[in-house]
Amino acid sequence: MDTSQPLLQPITVGSLNLKNRVWMAPMTRSRAANPENKVFELHEEYYRQRASAGLIISEGSQVSPQAVGYINTPGIYSAAQTEAWKGVAKAVHEADGHIFIQLWHVGRMSHPDFHGGELPVSASATNPNSKSFTPNGFKDTVTARAMTLEEIKQTIEDFKNAAKNAVEAGFDGVEIHSSNGYLFHQFFNTSSNHRTDEYGGSMENRARLLFEVIDAIKEVMPENRIGLRLNPSLHGVFGMTLDKDTIPTFDYIINRLNDYDLAYLHLSEPFTDVSEVPFAEQNIAKRYRPIYKGTLVINSAFDQKSGNEVIEAGLADAVAFGKPFISNPDLPERIAENADWAEWDQNTFYTPGEKGYTDYKRLEEAKVG
Repeated sequence: MDTSQPLLQPITVGSLNLKNRVWMAPMTRSRAANPENKVFELHEEYYRQRASAGLIISEGSQVSPQAVGYINTPGIYSAAQTEAWKGVAKAVHEADGHIFIQLWHVGRMSHPDFHGGELPVSASATNPNSKSFTPNGFKDTVTARAMTLEEIKQTIEDFKNAAKNAVEAGFDGVEIHSSNGYLFHQFFNTSSNHRTDEYGGSMENRARLLFEVIDAIKEVMPENRIGLRLNPSLHGVFGMTLDKDTIPTFDYIINRLNDYDLAYLHLSEPFTDVSEVPFAEQNIAKRYRPIYKGTLVINSAFDQKSGNEVIEAGLADAVAFGKPFISNPDLPERIAENADWAEWDQNTFYTPGEKGYTDYKRLEEAKVG
């Protein structure tokens, strides 16, 4: 057993003492198949199995009915949803783990099928020209409706209420999902934000919603229990484009985050064809480590070797693993043993039930057949 690896060293994040730097990335698994959009016992087992992660970041959870954009995904806006999440947080804590819940609003990536025929909302009336996974199958996205100022203020309150519910449910903190082409990202990007009011135009205005949400959440939980996820170089997916304003906007946002005492900043390396991404933006950790002074978490296609190397090089403080945690519920133990990682079954990523969800074997189980 090799516990001297950088990935396996403990780390203090805010007021939390985490046992390692092998974090579980947020992943939509579409198992909340019920009218209330809430989790149930199957989710408790799924997250409990993975409690050896230094930190679990839950699947994205909607902050309001308007935020919904994918079938069978949970929310954290109602009393019933909050009560259901209590079982997940309790299961993880009883297994000596820590868990943040990811707060989510998909914006224009939604579809009228989720909203009684009404249009989804976004920064402006734009169409990502993508697909939405609706109750009636995959459908083309539509041109969203620009949010009114009143709706923006309500959305800020929705995130605050979701964070308050997360505290009640027993989560250790929250991660604001401000990446991957969803609502906040739609405000950041000039291709999707054509507003001429205080939420459009300048970098400061396009980032305003994010900072107003952080300030609102601070009112109901400590700053150092708030994490944030960004994907600065996303291109060609969810309607996002890279232009001359993209990286400067993220430089501004990440510089300004230094004014806060956040738990961490979670960045994704490009997960699109890097040939489409300028070389200077291909190594996100290398670009933003000198800029961001807090705990920096990096994600996307890391393995044991590259994960250890990025921490050892001082480019990140922890690595968030996604798909490897699906098929290796005991991923930190496998890293300690220098054991092979089990392959995941992509056909069961978004299907109901325990198959491909809670039936992957731990290392000791695999050894005995």
